[in-house]
Amino acid sequence: MAREILDNGLTDIKHEVMYLGNMVVVAVNKSLKALIGRDFSTSLMIIEEDQIINQKRYAIEHQCLTLIATQQPLASDLRILASVLEIIMELERMGDYAKGIGKINILLGKETLLPVAQILPEMAHVGLKMLAQSLDAFLTVDIELSNQITAEDNVVDALYNRVYRDLINEIIKDPSAYDRVNYTLWAAHDLERMADRVMNICERTIFIHTGEVHEFGSEMDEIMNPKWDS
Repeated sequence: MAREILDNGLTDIKHEVMYLGNMVVVAVNKSLKALIGRDFSTSLMIIEEDQIINQKRYAIEHQCLTLIATQQPLASDLRILASVLEIIMELERMGDYAKGIGKINILLGKETLLPVAQILPEMAHVGLKMLAQSLDAFLTVDIELSNQITAEDNVVDALYNRVYRDLINEIIKDPSAYDRVNYTLWAAHDLERMADRVMNICERTIFIHTGEVHEFGSEMDEIMNPKWDS
């Protein structure tokens, strides 16, 4: 009976993680569409609804801690629970990126978007595809899929570098576009970091299966593509 309670609890938690992931997908999609369409009311809604994502994260965290405290999980169960605690933190931060893009839309106000902003939806599309795949891999503990997602992260990085170069050229041509360049760069940065956090989810899936921490990327990657965001 005790094992059944634990198994049911783990299943419920996994389903809640998938639900939280879907919330993040919806938030990012809405936030990007609002930015491109200059829809301020939707951006304000995304900013306000970020608290709902935060609350769901903490509710799942409570479920995990309750199982640990009451059901005497085995080492394999603890790997799942520890990974869930990490994954929901990553998802909550992705929700923050959706909120951040919403704020950028508000800050831009009546300013027109720079042409390079049209690359952002492509970045979001790839990043959200990665997120969906990473959550499927987590649910089924598919380490092969987790490893395959690495290639998609390279696509997002390449798009980000393209945006960065275009924005540098834009500010050289027109220094008065500084604010628009800055806000566009931050939106791209948020999307690039979202893809990086997806890679962290993949790392946790591999940890569940192997019990070993596998970090994607290398020190040289960090030198060539530094990350300034925590």
